[in-house]
Amino acid sequence: MKFNPKLLLILLCILNASSAIAFRVIDDRGMNLSVISPPKRIVSLLPSITETICALNKCDLLVGVDEYSNTPARAKSVPHLGGGLNPNIEMLVSLKPDLVLMSNNPQLSQRLERLGINVFVLKTVNYKDIQRALDNFDLIFQNNDGQKLWQSLESTITKTALSLPLEAKSLRVYFEVSTGPFAAGPHSFIGETLTRLGVKNIIPENLGEFPKLNPEFVVKERPDLIIVSDNHLPDLLKRPGWSHMGAILEQRICILSKEQSDIVVRPGPRMGEGAQIIAECIATKGLKS
Repeated sequence: MKFNPKLLLILLCILNASSAIAFRVIDDRGMNLSVISPPKRIVSLLPSITETICALNKCDLLVGVDEYSNTPARAKSVPHLGGGLNPNIEMLVSLKPDLVLMSNNPQLSQRLERLGINVFVLKTVNYKDIQRALDNFDLIFQNNDGQKLWQSLESTITKTALSLPLEAKSLRVYFEVSTGPFAAGPHSFIGETLTRLGVKNIIPENLGEFPKLNPEFVVKERPDLIIVSDNHLPDLLKRPGWSHMGAILEQRICILSKEQSDIVVRPGPRMGEGAQIIAECIATKGLKS
């Protein structure tokens, strides 16, 4: 029978709250986390997960975060432990977390577990991953705030999509995630947002979620609209043939500020706001006459 986290949550609510009954939540490695009571000291090694924990009204449980967790304000006031893939282990251990939330990094997770620290690995590549993470947080925290957050995100993205005119459906869009160049493929959460907004992604599905491209590929595809972070722009204009693309010559390019880029490229509670930023880009730059 297929595992149903929502059904398990209902069953937990029925159980006598005074009974210390352990239950298991499965992370994205397929590993079990044994939970008797909600964690009280959390380390987050992913900026999007830091934001999610705070959006679930659990920000006060954070005792440490990765160096890129810069929002909300509460996250800035807790110890920053370095990169999410190579944090300061000694400092992390000194914080005595009862749960570390992180991306899949077998070497790091195994090292922490050998030190007796509970680890929960999360994958946040597409919409299903994010919804599953929120369902798991509902199990871990024994509430349904994650489901409420997901419903709110879905509602915002749907309303944003309905705000765009039908002409947007003909647009072919290139979204650059980082230099390389690395692009947002159709099955990434950014690519799925583009699809929800009704535009066409120039990246083929078979290239994966965030493929590294040959720059000539984008020139040949001739996108109608380019979306890129402002700190990637100088590199972009130096690539052979790019300065002659119609999208650039006709200024059909959206240059995201650092603040905007943080919102759009993080698969967390601000995805609705990210969809709004992309929709505004489509309306103001992509549909220019």
